[in-house]
Amino acid sequence: MAENVGFVKCFLKGVVEKTSYRKLVANLYFVYSAMEEEMEKLPSHPVVSKICFPELNRKNALEQDLYFYYGPNWRNEIALSPAGQAYVNRIREIATTEPELLVAHSYTRYLGDLSGGQILKKIAEKAMNLETGGTAFYDFKDIPDEKAYKNHYRQTLDELPVDQAMADRIVTEANAAFGMNMKMFQELEGNLIKAIGIMLFNTLTRRRTTGSTETGLATAE
Repeated sequence: MAENVGFVKCFLKGVVEKTSYRKLVANLYFVYSAMEEEMEKLPSHPVVSKICFPELNRKNALEQDLYFYYGPNWRNEIALSPAGQAYVNRIREIATTEPELLVAHSYTRYLGDLSGGQILKKIAEKAMNLETGGTAFYDFKDIPDEKAYKNHYRQTLDELPVDQAMADRIVTEANAAFGMNMKMFQELEGNLIKAIGIMLFNTLTRRRTTGSTETGLATAE
């Protein structure tokens, strides 16, 4: 689970370093752009078209956040990390070879955003002292009732015209998507450690160093 990655543990405990965070936003921009572009190319696909909901799209919101963090020249400032590139490559690949698997990526991304977005937004605002922007990604302005919408989305998934074999492949792809997401988070740990120090990082993530200091590190709850 992503919650077991050090960067995410620190984030959930209110330790967010802006340089690392904006790199995450950049990666997410490329991932969502790829996913949304590929899904929009398939308006008549019997499966993909069923879960193509424009109100969920995050590309424009991420562009707002990138402008906030990088400034007006943000398009020339951002770059994909290796893990982000692998994620995007996978989305492009399945869109061509087995587009039904885009359902897995839509599910893992959007349902996760809807489920914890407001909590993560508040953490980011407090940790980075954000008052005028930087969290548009978490706002679904066209979805007034997120709980009801998630129920509708899940019902749509249950009614997709797929056989059991395809359903199983979608589940497998969803697990792979979780793994690719975790790798993007793991890449950010180096920058975070430089910013907050290895001792604090280990404490926040409940890791223990080897040697004589092993018992000296407290754990944070």
